[in-house]
Amino acid sequence: MDRVALDIGFIQIYWYSIFIFIGMLAACFVIYKETKKRNIDEDFVVNLTFNTIIFGIIGARLYYVLFNLSYYITRPLEILEIWNGGLAIHGGILTGLLTTIIYCKKHKVNVAKMLDIIVVGIILGQAIGRWGNFFNSEAYGAITTLETLKSQGIPQFIIRGMYILGEYRQPTFFYESVGCLFGFLAMLIIRSNKYLKTGNLTAFYLIWYGILRILVESLRSDSLMLGPIKVAQLVSLLFIVVGLIIFIKNIRKGQADNFLYRNDSKETSIEQVVYFN
Repeated sequence: MDRVALDIGFIQIYWYSIFIFIGMLAACFVIYKETKKRNIDEDFVVNLTFNTIIFGIIGARLYYVLFNLSYYITRPLEILEIWNGGLAIHGGILTGLLTTIIYCKKHKVNVAKMLDIIVVGIILGQAIGRWGNFFNSEAYGAITTLETLKSQGIPQFIIRGMYILGEYRQPTFFYESVGCLFGFLAMLIIRSNKYLKTGNLTAFYLIWYGILRILVESLRSDSLMLGPIKVAQLVSLLFIVVGLIIFIKNIRKGQADNFLYRNDSKETSIEQVVYFN
């Protein structure tokens, strides 16, 4: 598998970087379109997105390095080589979440409502970004057979790329990408419900991705480990618990509180809805 997309001598552009970048652009586009529809201040959205991306990348890298510390402690310069892979999505989600909370609190913006907008873009970005792992020959699963992969209807070019270290591997990156894409489509449908409660989209994302990642991680053979425990499964379980808590709290509230979608919201400005805290 050729990892380099463009080599012009003094600079090399990797497929991994390209797909991560495309995933970010797609996420930003979805977020921007929704915030524009709600008339949310454009400068706020741009600054929030920029800060979240920067700190998300840093968090994703530090998370990965932390669980491979024995390797990087003797090769500190390689910490900067993110084009070789090694961006842990859970680290990016956690630091991105923290950045969003801090920035929204600073500007007195309702955190829950902004997260409901952001998570729809994030899951699409994840679906696209996972393809970077394909070109880096990472995020793969256990040894399997050519016949098994063909029987699953997996495209031939993916099967060829899954011939790693002399054996065919389960394309777990592909499973996760498809799962995220279905999650994105489901969230678009859920978002169209005018009685949707604030926080439910975020809860759906946490539960959907949590379950998906636990299942995919059970097949992976290159997971980050904490002793005998796969770290991604542990964090994903936490995601599911938090998502369920949000759902339960919203059920107890009764009537939908996200009056952006209610019939009586015609005389309420969008700015009031989003910035109501």
